Amino acid sequence: MSLMRNLNRALTATTGLQVRKAAPAAPVTSAKPKPVAAKPGKRPTPVYRCPAPEELATDRLLRQPVFIMSPVRSGSTLLRMLLNAHSRLHSPHETHIRRLEVDYGSKLAQRAMSALDLERGDLEHLLWDRVLHRELTKSGKDFLVEKTPSNAFVYRRIKDCWPDARFVFLLRHPVSIAQSWHEGDPDKRSYEEAAADALRYMKAVDNARKGLTGGHTVRYEEITADPEKEMRRLCAFLGVDFEPAMLDYGKRDDSQVVKGLGDWRDKIRTGSVQAGRALPGDDDIPPLLRPMCEAWGYTS
Repeated sequence: MSLMRNLNRALTATTGLQVRKAAPAAPVTSAKPKPVAAKPGKRPTPVYRCPAPEELATDRLLRQPVFIMSPVRSGSTLLRMLLNAHSRLHSPHETHIRRLEVDYGSKLAQRAMSALDLERGDLEHLLWDRVLHRELTKSGKDFLVEKTPSNAFVYRRIKDCWPDARFVFLLRHPVSIAQSWHEGDPDKRSYEEAAADALRYMKAVDNARKGLTGGHTVRYEEITADPEKEMRRLCAFLGVDFEPAMLDYGKRDDSQVVKGLGDWRDKIRTGSVQAGRALPGDDDIPPLLRPMCEAWGYTS
């Protein structure tokens, strides 16, 4: 203690500093694991505006696009093949544009876009429009027809993105849809699971039919029974002349029929309309699907 006192006196006299006793070391403990960050919540609904009629020429390149609102396994690939065989209609494989999202790299970028009257939803709509317009331009045709089944879940936003869009509702017997959805991957989903999953799409299409005015409804069974009659009706709705070549759309290879982006199996590759399966009887309708069968007129 006297040594420390003498040393401090010397340091104070020469430098004004003092030597202090070191604080006791903290006891060694095992490090606690860092808390796991919570998973981010659902992405908020983007803000966007619906272009007024006088703004369409500036805000949209694609004009009067056609959207087929249909459940999975309802014959939408067949319908798009028939329409794509028309000289004025281009219907590519499913594009899933609603899954294309835009984000900001910085707050400054967000401020800059807001100053241009462009929110995130507006930027996404510009992207969707540009992608589909590019596809239509490559085809050299006049109108684009898009048939991704999940579009039915966002029908309001699609209508807001393209106020001049036209809508075709494709229906099929709900039991046939469930059976086809199950048969497409029986190891992945049982019939009961397929029915429940497909019912989500049916309900979305039903909501779109109720929420959109001026659309055209066509049934898969009627297309396979009398394709010329149904294509003539649909062409009249779209404002184009019926072309007989639509009925023999030609055999398709792997570059035109892609698994996961529509039907890819042997029937669709034949190049012409094939007979549909026999309609289920009322006794074959499970309770889960009966309300939709009644709503769509598939019960006696």
